[in-house]
Parts: sequence; C-alpha cells; structure tokens
Amino acid sequence: MLDEAGFRKESDLALEKLKQALIDAEEDGGFEVEEKNGVLNVLFEDGSAKFVFTPNTPVRQIWISALSTSFKLEWKDDAFVLPKTGEALTPLTQRLLREHLSDESITLG
Repeated sequence: MLDEAGFRKESDLALEKLKQALIDAEEDGGFEVEEKNGVLNVLFEDGSAKFVFTPNTPVRQIWISALSTSFKLEWKDDAFVLPKTGEALTPLTQRLLREHLSDESITLG
C-alpha cells in the first residue's frame, strides 16, 4: 500500500493524465472537463449528468461518481484499478463515457 505522500503523487499523476486525455476528447465527445481543488469533473453538454473524480487520501483510493454509481479504484501494479473488473482509470473512464453517451467512438488516449 502506498504511504500518504506516495498516494498523493501517484493520484495527482493519474488524474492529470486522465484530464489531458479527456481534454483531447472533449471537443467531439459532448462533454467538458473542469478541475477544482484536485477534483476532476466531467460535465455533459446536455446537462444530463456529471462524473466526479476524487482522490481519497485516507483510504488511498480514487473515487469516481458516475452513472448513479460509486467506483473505488485501488493502487495495484503501478496503476489505479477497479478491483471488481481489473480496469485501470483511463479505460474505465472511457467505458463509462461510452455507456453514458451511447457513443462507442469515444477514445481516451
């Protein structure tokens, strides 16, 4: 398990990488990315929903609130992954965006 400083470093890097991938995809994706106080928000143009990505330092997890569900990603093998499916942060986010927008063409680099 990561110590607090290690978690902050790794979660900051993971969320920054995700933010850049989302920014690259937002023009054609029908959503907009905002970051406030270390929390990443994906706002949909139709106002239908919002995805929220939050680092949770006490439990060393990245939490995603999306599709009326909470996803809690844990650090494993140098990446934050969803234990239930083994999906890493970016592929999971891509899947959630595709499901929400019914658009299989959305790709997060």
